Amino acid sequence: MKRPILLSTPHIGEQELQFVQEAFDTNWIAPVGPHIDAFEQEFSQVVGSQYSAAVSSGTAALHLALKLVRVGAGDEVFCSTFTFIASASPITYLGAKPVFIDSDRISWNMDPSLLEDALAKRAKVGKLPKAVLLVHLYGQSADIEPILESCDRYSIPLIEDAAEALGATYKDTSPGTWGRAGIFSFNGNKIITTSGGGMLVSDDAELIEKAKFLATQARDPQPHYEHTEIGFNYRLSNISAGIGRGQLLVLKERVAARQRNFEIYQEALGDLPGIQFMPKTDYGTSTNWLSCLTFEPKIAGIDREQVRLKLLEKQIETRPVWKPMHLQPVFADCECINNGVAEDLFEKGLCLPSGSNLSDEDLERVIFEIKNAYKSQ
Repeated sequence: MKRPILLSTPHIGEQELQFVQEAFDTNWIAPVGPHIDAFEQEFSQVVGSQYSAAVSSGTAALHLALKLVRVGAGDEVFCSTFTFIASASPITYLGAKPVFIDSDRISWNMDPSLLEDALAKRAKVGKLPKAVLLVHLYGQSADIEPILESCDRYSIPLIEDAAEALGATYKDTSPGTWGRAGIFSFNGNKIITTSGGGMLVSDDAELIEKAKFLATQARDPQPHYEHTEIGFNYRLSNISAGIGRGQLLVLKERVAARQRNFEIYQEALGDLPGIQFMPKTDYGTSTNWLSCLTFEPKIAGIDREQVRLKLLEKQIETRPVWKPMHLQPVFADCECINNGVAEDLFEKGLCLPSGSNLSDEDLERVIFEIKNAYKSQ
């Protein structure tokens, strides 16, 4: 039995252990410490933001971002529908309700024209959303400028979920740094990891300062424990920040490895009938966090699920692309500005093994088994 090939696993080097050892040697095991401050500063330099707050997860960062732009009970937030549930769940934490916006074919991200039309219609009836939550999917930036222009036209804060897009570019800048606030994830399957963790970034010093306050149980500056607001236990640990500092040092190499995976897959499989890879946009570069493609059954003679199951038999993990949020039972009563793109992508799309630590042999095995799945039909 050959060893399993997994979708996206952590890729740890030697630098991380040195930073963690430093935390042990200096006894900075408490949740706060010098690695956190350094990680925030170094991360800001990498993505080009003025300020950063290291927190326990990307979800926590989104929760704080939404709260800090004053999303509250009864509000609506326009949100990408083609995403992981962690993009939408924090909206509900605040008693607000998501309204989902479908994707375009160019980037698989939020369709700027759908957003603009929806905002124009809402403006006419005086029912604008409290915020727009834009997701940058599978390592590729959405077309941010027209989306930001639409938000600015109606004075609506833009929050960017760049959990999957660290290392990507949009017009030579980092996605996640254009709106009022942006978030990144360091979950175990992401481009870099801190085991679990996230980062909130912004050019608004007051917003980041308040985020750090809320993330440490909203303790007021008193010698005793004084609380005039309800906060959260959301700060990243000093040890995890040390891992993150080591991972940042190899970010470019990790991104390059994932981009190489995509190029190898595309070159080997792109000519198979009925296959289309996730498009590359002309306004930026993708990290190819996950290498994604679609199968058109009428042309390919095989569908996404048949391919997934055949690869699973060979100990190769793949995954359907995200099921749109407006199709999730938990959001059944939420409105969706729908053009059918996300639903079509979900029906046909598959994510291939994409880790930066895949070997050439791993890639060859995945390619062989996909071609073999074709031949068996």
